[in-house]
Amino acid sequence: MAADSTKKLTEGNPLTLILGFSIPMLAGLLFQQMYSLVDTIIVGQTLGDSALAAVGSTGSINFLINGFCIGVCSGFAIPVAQRFGAESYDSMRKFVGNSIILSVIFSVVLTTVISIYCYDILAIMQTPDDIIDLAYAYISIIFFGIPVTFLYNLTAGIMRSLGDSKTPSYFLIMAAGINIVLDIAFIIGLKMNVEGPALATVISQLIAGLSCLIYMRKKFPILKMKKTDMVLGKHHTQVLIAMGIPFGLQYSITAIGSVILQTAVNGLGTIAVASMTAGVKVSMFVVCPFDALGGTMATYAGQNVGAKNIPRVKKGVWTAQLLGTIYAVIIFVILFFSGRYILRLFTDTDIVIEQAMMFLLANAITYTLLAAVNIFRFAIQGMGFSTFAIYSGVMEMIARILVAFTFVPMIGYAGAIWASPIAWLFAVFFLIPGFYYCCKKLDKKFGEDGFHHF
Repeated sequence: MAADSTKKLTEGNPLTLILGFSIPMLAGLLFQQMYSLVDTIIVGQTLGDSALAAVGSTGSINFLINGFCIGVCSGFAIPVAQRFGAESYDSMRKFVGNSIILSVIFSVVLTTVISIYCYDILAIMQTPDDIIDLAYAYISIIFFGIPVTFLYNLTAGIMRSLGDSKTPSYFLIMAAGINIVLDIAFIIGLKMNVEGPALATVISQLIAGLSCLIYMRKKFPILKMKKTDMVLGKHHTQVLIAMGIPFGLQYSITAIGSVILQTAVNGLGTIAVASMTAGVKVSMFVVCPFDALGGTMATYAGQNVGAKNIPRVKKGVWTAQLLGTIYAVIIFVILFFSGRYILRLFTDTDIVIEQAMMFLLANAITYTLLAAVNIFRFAIQGMGFSTFAIYSGVMEMIARILVAFTFVPMIGYAGAIWASPIAWLFAVFFLIPGFYYCCKKLDKKFGEDGFHHF
């Protein structure tokens, strides 16, 4: 019954499958970050350091809200992957239909609430007075695009849960090109300020989302829906909410620590904010392979749990960790020798470059930890323990708050750069034992009475 566009991750060599699934995801993520980099380069070089700092100062709140949206959509896709792996296609379609309805509800509520309180949040975060209006102009447009964020991430998540990681990435790459063209048209052509890159981001993501939706309707006959599939059912709604909300909260809880840290950095002035912004932009680009491995393990674990093959899940996780560790070593060497040249794409201010370089190296030396955080966390979530994975987000939040209230007041910017490495360390200490606990729990459940709805 499975269509050509679907792919099983329950059979074959894990290394080959993980690479085959993650590389298209990586390509999409790289292009996504590329147009984010283009936003930053054009803003920094055309509109100046104040505009660069304004956009950067919204990074943590952007991650808090949009991260929640992305997390919810990723959580909604987990039961779809599990049902697909178990070959329970009627229930799978019901999950898809219910996830669509819930996404519409979530997007409307979030857009309304966040739009009302957006400026107040920026003020609470102590965004510097000289950039707060620019920051609001940028982030308010991004938040009006929350429904678009749901559209792309839900459709892409469903396709990936059925084994197709290529098509969502192709559309993301297409959107990246459109975003770059719109950046140039809005900022250079129409002389727009920070509103230009915000509009470009929303419009390009809308195109990607609509493209995914059209493709999914045409190329996935396995998803041919009945009217009854589009009616909220108690069981399916409960399972989706039990998956989606914790998944979203895990992102948001992690982001709360980032918001508090960003508030502390904002208090250090515009130069510190600009330095952190430039460093984060480069870091977001080079960590894409870790994100791709994490997303891969969510689908891989979900399908194999559906097939009740826990040993295969364990093998896949450690295969992914090996790949992540190899990449971590390579990227550290690259950044050590080339980081300053890369940073000059964003700014010519020497102090900003030097401080951003400090941030990059502090992160890069601990990227093996980040690989483990993504791989083990997403595997746990794909196995169905989305609530369990929240605890790792709590650990990261505690670490970033600790840095914000101790290291930053004591040593300033030099303290802020160690927030993420410490957060990853805290999370890893919880995630690896947690993963084996979840495996043991599933082995026991499968041994007693077969597949369970988690």
